Amino acid sequence: MFDVNETLLDIDVLNSLFDRIFAAKGRMREWFAQLVVYSETLSLTGAYVPFGKLGAGVLRMLGQVHGIPITEVHVQELAELIENLPVHPDASAGLRRLKDAGFTLATLTNTAAGEGPDPLDKAGLGPLFDRRFTVEPARRFKPTPATYKLVSDTMKVAQSETWLVAAHTWDAIGAQSVGWNAALVTRGINAPLVLDGVPEPTLTGASLTDVADAIVKHVCG
Repeated sequence: MFDVNETLLDIDVLNSLFDRIFAAKGRMREWFAQLVVYSETLSLTGAYVPFGKLGAGVLRMLGQVHGIPITEVHVQELAELIENLPVHPDASAGLRRLKDAGFTLATLTNTAAGEGPDPLDKAGLGPLFDRRFTVEPARRFKPTPATYKLVSDTMKVAQSETWLVAAHTWDAIGAQSVGWNAALVTRGINAPLVLDGVPEPTLTGASLTDVADAIVKHVCG
């Protein structure tokens, strides 16, 4: 099971838009961190709006914080960039490594399904996946346990035989809370949270190909 945004898709291309809007570096990462915080806030309080609408709302909020007017043009530019995010260079090789080893591949993303081809389809990677899940049926965002249970109930695969591959430690912790294994892709900007009582990822690797090789070795020997 693959997370999509940042794990398979490169969100750093959004930096150019945020740098232009705010005339400052680092605002994209600030926006993304706040997007995760407020997605989890909505899940904890029982509210739900699609991830894309939440992203636009957080952008407007960030504009207020920094005294920058956010226009509808800015919001549309962000939406268009997200619809056309590029895949990471290691995505194809990592996915094919696991597919060739006999694994069933699927995605689980906070982003609602669109009407047309998504970035994975546009990159030619769509056919590698057996299923594509979003959190919409659960109306809760990851790492709420219900989102992972939705997948387990649908796929009818034992939790102990299910892996989440993600670039976010909070996502890995969520998957492990329902008994999944978790493989963390650090990409040089993420790391496990090492604390007593907090599960660490089953496997950690710098790239998707590193993680794919490690999973194959761990499972297949």
